[in-house]
Amino acid sequence: MMSDLCKTPWWLCALLLLAANVPDAWCTQQKMNFREKEKQVLDQILGPGRYDARIRPSGINGTADNPTIVKVNIFLRSISKIDDYKMEYSVQLTFREQWMDERLKFNDFKGKIKYLTLTDANRVWMPDLFFSNEKEGHFHNIIMPNVYIRIFPYGSVLYSIRISLTLSCPMNLKLYPLDRQVCSLRMASYGWTTDDLVFLWKDGDPVQVVKNLHLPRFTLEKFLTDYCNSKTNTGEYSCLKVDLLFKREFSYYLIQIYIPCCMLVIVSWVSFWLDQSAIPARVSLGVTTLLTMATQTSGINASLPPVSYTKAIDVWTGVCLTFVFGALLEFALVNYASRSDMHRENMKKQRRQKPLVGHPGGPAAAAPGLAGLDKVRQCEIHMQPKRENCCRTWLSKFPTRSKRIDVISRITFPLVFALFNLVYWSTYLFREDDRE
Repeated sequence: MMSDLCKTPWWLCALLLLAANVPDAWCTQQKMNFREKEKQVLDQILGPGRYDARIRPSGINGTADNPTIVKVNIFLRSISKIDDYKMEYSVQLTFREQWMDERLKFNDFKGKIKYLTLTDANRVWMPDLFFSNEKEGHFHNIIMPNVYIRIFPYGSVLYSIRISLTLSCPMNLKLYPLDRQVCSLRMASYGWTTDDLVFLWKDGDPVQVVKNLHLPRFTLEKFLTDYCNSKTNTGEYSCLKVDLLFKREFSYYLIQIYIPCCMLVIVSWVSFWLDQSAIPARVSLGVTTLLTMATQTSGINASLPPVSYTKAIDVWTGVCLTFVFGALLEFALVNYASRSDMHRENMKKQRRQKPLVGHPGGPAAAAPGLAGLDKVRQCEIHMQPKRENCCRTWLSKFPTRSKRIDVISRITFPLVFALFNLVYWSTYLFREDDRE
């Protein structure tokens, strides 16, 4: 083989090597030519004196009288937080606008140039869109500015940018934490009226949401797109909005608020089963549960804004605090009844120890007719049938009033609390959020 190559003339070898390198060199030259053509096209359509970015593009059918149509769509990348206290939420999104500018038409060289890409938005006319409910916002510049402008051969312009926004979200907290909140994203023209500029949602899928969107305490149920044109004394301005419907995750509040409050209420009932003489234990138990419940209530209110209406969580904590306070008052009543029972027992002992002295001229002798009347009444009472009352029969087993109060409290407090739970959950779980 080597001998055959050595026998090949030198000019044939050089020709073969040249033929092998021609395709690569030709493709490289062609690419350089197309890159050069893109530069020539950009200079042709955006060169000095050729394009004025201060003048808006023509409207439909190329007429200057019609407004410029700008189609908008957004890609929701993440929602970092929803703040109940400040009534705001933070979102990161990719924002896109597309419009037609016939001044930017160019030759695509039979489809070789699909589009031209710019990174400087000042070189072409841009819609003056702003987010009307924005509190804070910033662009992303790592590693390079996350923005591009694509110019297509038929004059269509696509503007895309990644931004982070903190937006206002007025909330109705009447059903908190069993509520749903609607947070809006509003986009409007700042200076151009509807006679010059109109924003429209892109046909098909104007809003996209990332698939693995995760929120710590909320779930994004759905979103709705709509128009919100506003009229002022300077004219009518085009406006777009998307409403995000969030449902609050209840499991967090069930574990952190509702179950601990129920446990505190049940612990306060332990004093009903303690002996009446265990005054330090019953007092310390009642005061401790009351202070703990008050601390729990203040901690809940600290994370919420001061509003003029009553929230669902206020009803729950208020009733639980009332039950704990009622258990403490019950002990005060038991203590008072216990001292009253002791006083009666002492009075009975004193009466038993006092000797009975009969007086012939006493009241019994002075009124002989009363004794006969008492006998008639006793006979009438014995003749009437006795009606047995189960509750009285059962309470008669407990000789003192203080003990009876404890026994009644053991039954009454749980029953009333269970009835409250039935009314509370049936009211708030099946109640629609009446947003105004």
